[in-house]
Amino acid sequence: MSNTRIERDSMGELHVPEQALYGAQTQRAVDNFPISHQRMPAQFIRALILAKAAAAKANVELKQLSESQGKAIVDAAQGLLEGDFMQHFPVDIFQTGSGTSSNMNANEVIATLASRLLGEPVNPNDHVNCGQSSNDIIPTTIHVSAALGLHEQLLPALVHLVQVIERKAVEVHPFIKTGRTHLMDAMPVRMSQVLEGWAQQLKANIGHLQDLLPSLQSLAQGGTAVGTGINAHPQFAVGFSRQLSSLTQVQFTPGKNLFALIGSQDTAVAVSGQLKAIAVTLMKIANDLRWMNSGPLAGLGEIELEGLQPGSSIMPGKVNPVIPEATAMVAAQVIGNDTTITVAGQSGNFELNVMLPIIAQNLLSSIELLANSSRLLADKAIASFKVNEPKLKEALSRNPILVTALNPIIGYQKAAEIAKTAYKQGRPVIDVALEDTDLSRSQLEILLDPEKLTAGGV
Repeated sequence: MSNTRIERDSMGELHVPEQALYGAQTQRAVDNFPISHQRMPAQFIRALILAKAAAAKANVELKQLSESQGKAIVDAAQGLLEGDFMQHFPVDIFQTGSGTSSNMNANEVIATLASRLLGEPVNPNDHVNCGQSSNDIIPTTIHVSAALGLHEQLLPALVHLVQVIERKAVEVHPFIKTGRTHLMDAMPVRMSQVLEGWAQQLKANIGHLQDLLPSLQSLAQGGTAVGTGINAHPQFAVGFSRQLSSLTQVQFTPGKNLFALIGSQDTAVAVSGQLKAIAVTLMKIANDLRWMNSGPLAGLGEIELEGLQPGSSIMPGKVNPVIPEATAMVAAQVIGNDTTITVAGQSGNFELNVMLPIIAQNLLSSIELLANSSRLLADKAIASFKVNEPKLKEALSRNPILVTALNPIIGYQKAAEIAKTAYKQGRPVIDVALEDTDLSRSQLEILLDPEKLTAGGV
């Protein structure tokens, strides 16, 4: 075969592309798994490379590697991260369940570069993989990549979304709208109260996510093959976590029980569950925006979202709520990702979970999708929508449910009769109440004042 070279591993020889930095084990994975043509996420590969650098630094300290070998490995890893490293990582997501193929891919690529830097052979297994097994480095990398994704992407995006919502709440505080339960007219609410409710949902989600960070930043590294730590220095886990913390500026710690962290993916399942909860919150916000924006003539028409693109290939002038729609689709995908992670989390068979790559893919996908859609929702929907005050006032003035405020005075039954009459005749409830009660218009105006009712009548 032209443009190839011969590489060898424990199973024999095979052809590898001549310019490839990887070796035989990576090529076997490429040949064995032509399934989705999707590579492991870039965030995962980045974390794996960082983990290899941290391992080399720890092993030099513990005299498991020479200083020159360790430096070459670290320099190779850092060089990769400064360039287009994904071109060197072709292994499909759907591979061996331990992620061994991705681990060896990293070992081979870093070993090739380190050998060139050092001027002598650096072995993928003996040196780059020193003190490690795929069975602890891949679970570790799942935790590290997810933790970095939360710190760097999702949590800042959610905080930004909350800040934008709270600023908008101040802006729209003067506006009062008809509240709705069961999609039916209910008592009035301030626009600011609606937005403050969204902000509080998100703040609660942020808090729950932050509560999971200590578990996510607790690592399986040091357990090697089955959790016993065979072939790793007794202090490797501590040194590794210290070095990785220094490289990432995120505090990582050795797991309290490495058997649990290798044999299960309970933390990933828990984090995914919280990501699903965030997706549900974003779906609620997106759908509220879509409903309030609906129309502009035949819908609610309470707000007008920023027009971003033509909404139809056939209907001129149509503009659709594209950002809330995209957000709702993200939410649906994240909920689906969580189902996959839940099923994969059940595949902790004895001392190893064997669906690690798909857990990594779906977890990181959810983090990225939620982060990106949160920023778009903040900046291109919530920050820029306009309130249609005439439409709000029109609906409020005809809302018979305002009669609820009269219950303590005239009783539920009488109030219900007034509401039904107002509905049937299409008249303002104040006019019907004036006819059917002994209350004066001035009394009714005070009792039925929407602004007063948004404060619970206080």
